[in-house]
Amino acid sequence: MLKYILAIPLIMHGLANLAGVIAPWTASLNGFQDAVWLFGHGVKYRSLAGRASGILWLLSTLMLCGAGIGLLIGQTWWAALAIIGAAFSLLVIFLWWKAVPPGARFGAFFDALLLVALTSPLREQIIASLR
Repeated sequence: MLKYILAIPLIMHGLANLAGVIAPWTASLNGFQDAVWLFGHGVKYRSLAGRASGILWLLSTLMLCGAGIGLLIGQTWWAALAIIGAAFSLLVIFLWWKAVPPGARFGAFFDALLLVALTSPLREQIIASLR
């Protein structure tokens, strides 16, 4: 039962990251702002940098969804995939903090919580409880 409590949010968070892939390429930003990124005043979300960061969004989507599916089917690699996907997601949210919608900030909290849990000394106990 516990694995569903984590697997479903993993997959949902991964799918939510698709908005970051699509937004800089479309006419409607769908909650995103065409704001500047963290390191400069001239680079906005609809710039080449924003579109290139969509690759990180896409990778995090694939990894988080893959981790959720891996957890559901009992694979051992799901945790490593979740760590990498959460790190990518957290990085891209941090880079575009001024541009992301409020829901992405909640996603950053989820990513941070996931990273802390899966890299802590209690990692093996947490993973064992999800089998």
